[in-house]
Amino acid sequence: MIRVLLVDDQPMIRAGFRALLDAEDDISVVAEASDGAQGVRLATSLLPDVALVDIQMPVLDGIEATRRIAADPRLAAVHVVILTNFGVDDHVYAALRAGAAGFLVKDSEPDDLLHGIRLAARGDALLSPAITRRLIADYVSRPRPGSESVRLAALTAREREVVALAARGLSNDEIATTIVISPATAKTHISRAMIKLGARDRAQLVVIAYESGLVTPTQR
Repeated sequence: MIRVLLVDDQPMIRAGFRALLDAEDDISVVAEASDGAQGVRLATSLLPDVALVDIQMPVLDGIEATRRIAADPRLAAVHVVILTNFGVDDHVYAALRAGAAGFLVKDSEPDDLLHGIRLAARGDALLSPAITRRLIADYVSRPRPGSESVRLAALTAREREVVALAARGLSNDEIATTIVISPATAKTHISRAMIKLGARDRAQLVVIAYESGLVTPTQR
């Protein structure tokens, strides 16, 4: 059972998400919060698998709530998914840098929302290739070599290759097909790279790959 925490200051939004999620056999809403501070407290006490967090909220906004959850070692298994009305914007990128697993637009199709929650629960980033390209083109088009480049030096050549492909939005299966390895091997390379880079999930690998210059916005 995937346990979900809803964090949004609009009761109607929370009610709509709860109705949709609780109708699924493998998903359960364990609690609701009306602001970011309450969301952090509930995440700490309940340890949900996924926290759906709105960006703009009173008391504590979604970005700071995400940062606090991501920074707490006790909450390492809590995957934050940002909810936004606006698609790709500065707030979304800031949330990804803060440690969010990805983001969903509030007017997404129900099946897309459910699929996204299941992806997040198993540790996959919610960054489709199209969204990744838009995000990078808008906000990560100026790589900043430095400490990130030094961190990349810890990766093997194969791990760098796999991280670059993941940053382009490829799944483990797609990575495996591209470089002719098994999906399990691709997953192992991703996991090792995350450990070496201190990345919480694949979304942070995307940020590191582009900010370090490993991948550039012109690559497809």
